Amino acid sequence: MVRLMVPQSTEQTDDDSASIGLPEARLVEEARLGNQAAFGELVTRYERRLVRVIVRFVANHELAEDLAQETFLKVYQRLDQFDPSRRFGPWLFRAGVNQALDYLRKRKRRGWWSLFSESPSERPIDPSAEDPRAALDLRQEVEAVLAQIPERYRTVLVLRDLENFSSSEIAAILNRKEATIRWRLAEARQKFQAIWKQRLDGTPLWKIDRADTDEQTDQVSSALDE
Repeated sequence: MVRLMVPQSTEQTDDDSASIGLPEARLVEEARLGNQAAFGELVTRYERRLVRVIVRFVANHELAEDLAQETFLKVYQRLDQFDPSRRFGPWLFRAGVNQALDYLRKRKRRGWWSLFSESPSERPIDPSAEDPRAALDLRQEVEAVLAQIPERYRTVLVLRDLENFSSSEIAAILNRKEATIRWRLAEARQKFQAIWKQRLDGTPLWKIDRADTDEQTDQVSSALDE
């Protein structure tokens, strides 16, 4: 898992044991005051889910761990910018999602979106199980459909339907109004269903004309953000 490389103190204290079990708000407060053990406890509490969320975007567990490491480092360096009146989790996940999306944009390619945190090669083979190729084909089909959905809608769909964040949590993560998130989620589901149906009907993705509806949807979404 992620190993946070933060500056280490030359003195050994009892902070490590004292931080375990503290409420999150207290840990954040202590971390803002320079308590590295407190931040280490925050890493322990959030690292697994942060890596899993990032995997949804980059579909590579090792890469997701690296991006999570970078996320924790950035968050650690910007603790003085954190608003203590807000929850730490959404702030962290916002940084993680942005880190993943920035990575994909820099590579000038779309990410493969995975339904599962483990790749097929990481899963033990069960001889009594059905042929896994059917599940793999389904996953690839879903990934292909997700890749056709504009980023702003796709991100909401992944966070809500694959990672089970609530609408209010996603609003905090993406720094948008909850009404905007609900609208984008509804639109994302409709887009997914429409593209999925077209694939079942055998229509090539490049023949699906979504430009007009996407522009119309963006106008409504922008209005909700105002």
